[in-house]
Amino acid sequence: MKCPFCGYSGTKVLDSRSANENKSIRRRRECEQCAKRFTTFEMVEETPLIVIKKDGSREEFNREKMLRGLIRACEKRPVSLEQLEMIVSEVEKQLRNTATGEVASMEIGERVMEQLYPVDEVAYVRFASVYRQFKDINMFMKELTEILAKNQLGDSILHKAANKNNQKED
Repeated sequence: MKCPFCGYSGTKVLDSRSANENKSIRRRRECEQCAKRFTTFEMVEETPLIVIKKDGSREEFNREKMLRGLIRACEKRPVSLEQLEMIVSEVEKQLRNTATGEVASMEIGERVMEQLYPVDEVAYVRFASVYRQFKDINMFMKELTEILAKNQLGDSILHKAANKNNQKED
């Protein structure tokens, strides 16, 4: 680290502590040549995540926008804000781990629905109806039918497992 006063390259760290809610490290340094002290900050450099919208326009990813959409979908539902924030964090983590700087809004919506479905099916349908822009009742009914089929398949699997366990006990 170069000294901002004399330009000498040798400095020693006198003190380090976390700053900005543990998002950076504050270091107090001293120049080995002129003995003047200065402060530096070290932080992870995040590359911006760009969302490609349906119309082809681009905008920077905004987690607050995603959270607002989830809050709207979960109105009057037994879903806590903490659960919604966990969904947003998980989706954002997945998106940032893709190694590309751009992601289609369609992919974000699918990932949100994937996370929302196990939390609350009614909120899932609400979110899907806005996100997928159901044009008519038939599209809406198709989505509901798929959810019911998943539930019946899950119930069927659970029922078979319970029967298997009952047979083993006999």
